[in-house]
This record gives sequence, structure tokens and C-alpha cells, in this order.
Amino acid sequence: MVVAANPRLRNALTLFSARDCVVCHRVRLVLAAKGVTYEMVPVDPNHPPEDLIDLNPFHSVPTLVDRDLVLYAASVVSEYLDERYPHPPLMPIDPLSRARLRLAMLRIEHEWVPQIQAIQHGAKGQVDSGRKRLKELLLASLPLFKASRFFLNQEMSLADCAMAPIIWRLPALGISLPKDAHPIEDYGQRIFRSPGFARSLTPEERLLAELPA
Repeated sequence: MVVAANPRLRNALTLFSARDCVVCHRVRLVLAAKGVTYEMVPVDPNHPPEDLIDLNPFHSVPTLVDRDLVLYAASVVSEYLDERYPHPPLMPIDPLSRARLRLAMLRIEHEWVPQIQAIQHGAKGQVDSGRKRLKELLLASLPLFKASRFFLNQEMSLADCAMAPIIWRLPALGISLPKDAHPIEDYGQRIFRSPGFARSLTPEERLLAELPA
């Protein structure tokens, strides 16, 4: 196990996070939903600081330091935080519902997030392809947004912490939805109105869209 050499990191819950990153935002939203106090270390993913290089062999964000424990990968960090700080719970109790949410989050990670990265960092052809594919994924998921108050669940869950940062970024990504996709926008507004969502945003992310009144 890697141990944080910096005493400051060992004495406070610390999150290495990019300032505008959909997967880092996912973890910050979990922390905000739990009401957990932590220290954020802003990271330029292209120039990771020495502390992060020492802690994480992939030099990636998000990376969480909790005393002597170092965790990385948004899915691992999110589930750890849900178990470490159990109130409010962000996963259902029954195994079937938990498995469904985990599968949904895996699909978001492997199908949705790469499209966002292509739009933000790709060449023009990749940007256009990423926008087209992300819009297709959103519209194909429309029945899921209609089915319950939150994503695949009646209460807010870790799946919402993965999905909401994507919905927040749609205007900045240049994606507009048709009128019959209003359940997606309604879903976003429900999440964005929560105090925790506002707390999860960095100053850079606040500029991407407008919080509801």
C-alpha cells in the first residue's frame, strides 16, 4: 500500500482533482452529497504534481488520500466514500438494484465519458462523432429518465453522481436536445437544485451552465 509522505495529506481527507473534469466532478458530487469536509488539490492532468506522482502509479485524477489510504479511479473512490460515510446512503440495499446501478455506471464510464473526452480534446472529426454518439446515448436512455425520479432509482444514488456531471456539461459540449427529451432536462434541474450539487462545482465548472433559481 502506498502511504502519503506529506504529513498534511495524512491529516486531512484530500482529493486530487482537475478543475473541469467529468469523472472528478463525479467524486466531488459524492463528497458534497455526504456533506464531507475535504481538501481539494487542483491538478493539471498534463502536469501532475510530485505528490500525485508519488501516490498514484497512473498519475491520474481523481485520487483520494484518507490518512494512510490512497485510492484512485472514480468508481473505486465513489464506492469507498459511500461505505466510509454511510449517511445518506447512495446505493440501494438489495443486491439486484446495486448490481443494476453498478452496470449502469460501468456503461457511463466506458460509453459516455469517452465521447465527452473526444468532444473536449479531439480533432474536428472526433468532436463531431463524439457529439453525435453522446446525443444518441442520451436519447436511447430517455425511458430510464422517465421511469423514476432519479437515474434507475427513486432516491439519489452513485449513478446520479456519475450522470449529473454529464447533463451539466451538455450546453458547453454543444449538445441540444429535442423537445420530447424534456425528462432529461427535468432530471438535471432536480439534481442541480440540490445544495450539494452547487457545492460540488469548481469555479471553472460553474461557468459551463446556469444553476436553477
